[in-house]
Amino acid sequence: MSVPVALAMILAGGASPELSVLTEVRSEAALPFGGKYRIIDFPLSNCVNSDIYNVAVLTQYQPRSLNEHIGIGRPWDLDRAHGGVHLLQPYLSRPGETGAWQEGTADAVRFHLDFVQEQSEDLVLILAGDHIYKMDYRPLLRYHVEQRADVTIAVRSVNPYEAHRFGMVTADPDGRVTQFEEKPRRTRSTLASMGIYVFPRDLLVHWLTGPGQTHRDFGREVIPAMLEAGKRLYAYTFLGYWVDVGTVQAYWEAHMALLAETPALELHDPEWVVHTKSEERPPVLLGPDAHVETSLLSDGCRIEGTVIRSVISPGVHVAAGATVKDSILLTDADVRAGAVVDRCIVDKHVLIGEGAHVGSGDENTPNRDMPHVLNTGLTLVGKGAEIPPESVLGRNCVVRPHVKARTWSDRMIPSGTTVPA
Repeated sequence: MSVPVALAMILAGGASPELSVLTEVRSEAALPFGGKYRIIDFPLSNCVNSDIYNVAVLTQYQPRSLNEHIGIGRPWDLDRAHGGVHLLQPYLSRPGETGAWQEGTADAVRFHLDFVQEQSEDLVLILAGDHIYKMDYRPLLRYHVEQRADVTIAVRSVNPYEAHRFGMVTADPDGRVTQFEEKPRRTRSTLASMGIYVFPRDLLVHWLTGPGQTHRDFGREVIPAMLEAGKRLYAYTFLGYWVDVGTVQAYWEAHMALLAETPALELHDPEWVVHTKSEERPPVLLGPDAHVETSLLSDGCRIEGTVIRSVISPGVHVAAGATVKDSILLTDADVRAGAVVDRCIVDKHVLIGEGAHVGSGDENTPNRDMPHVLNTGLTLVGKGAEIPPESVLGRNCVVRPHVKARTWSDRMIPSGTTVPA
């Protein structure tokens, strides 16, 4: 059977409060991952590696860095006269309209149904723009056609304790969906929706525009309504690596998993390249006293101190006598001499002053402003912030973006504190 042709629509417009300051200045899809990549690189690369070359990226929240990263799509071979990548933003549809804010995944697609109807593909592949995985979509599309499905949902097994984070699917032995629960508190199902759906184009348009069709979200409303209406919904089980990095803890754990002896996500696979917009940076430079253990180092890094079990993005500088441990340092972070960074996520262009200690001590008081997000000892430093020399920050602290060293009134910051408060 030949591979069905599909239009891909990547939903990349949501805000992500559980990523705290990491998404204060960008959308989650634009968040750096794995050193040189951004999260959006994974669904984009999956598309082109699956021979899908007509791709729409639906943006909304903080879209500038995402738009700049994707550009005309050249790194993914999507700079094409026919098809290619399309960056779609919400818009006012008539004079005098006062707002145009998408209110859910289905509502985001509804905004752009004129674009969908102009395309030649009979199938629409809807993807989340905030997940890390490598997946060939061609078997999924073939399965959808073979089952004569109205909708096919990609699913994978998850730990029952994580069910409250996902749409949970129950299917019969033939794969037909019999129940769908959006983020249930308790469930017997272990199959979680990956936020990947295949729709026939005309059926999708009907369900988003037909009489009384005001559903705003696929998981909460569209899928349950279609199931109740007796439509043929099928579950396609994906067995590969997949992770939703929508929380600080999940984001950190996914990075640490890259450092395993045999990582579940193989970034060095020549058969399935993850493409990205690469900067012209020099090779990694290790100083004469540098010490590096079990870490990923990206182009342009200068390591003169110690780096242990950490992921280091392009252009990061770790000075002599400095130590970085169990941490993620994003592009162009600068760790000055004698500083210690322990169990931290440090955003772009951060300066950590000489002798500062970020992530200090054993006190694990949850962050007072967001205790449900920061309670495992991770400390976050927002983009462009400056940590004063000789300052000490405890666990579960947050430094807001662009805080300057001269504005710090206290250089001893206890665990659970946000700076500025």
